[in-house]
Amino acid sequence: MNRLILSAELVERGATRYTPAGLPALDLSLKHESEVLEDKQPRKVVLTIRAVAIGEITRKVATLPLGQVASYAGFLAPSRNAKGLVFHVTEVDA
Repeated sequence: MNRLILSAELVERGATRYTPAGLPALDLSLKHESEVLEDKQPRKVVLTIRAVAIGEITRKVATLPLGQVASYAGFLAPSRNAKGLVFHVTEVDA
């Protein structure tokens, strides 16, 4: 299963663009900060992840103000140039 749920801050949002299929798309940058346990030891996690919203979800993401923390759900896929991963956002709970 390829499913990711991440609480993150919206730190960057590109202009609306359109896929070759004509779907609206927004490139995003999401920042996550938390503390987790790893082998019973606390570990601080701070990361920024590239994300994209495609289709109907772009309407909701476009209304979120920068700095807004929300819960993002979706899946991971290779980036267009196959260098790294992109989080494809399919749901947002702000």
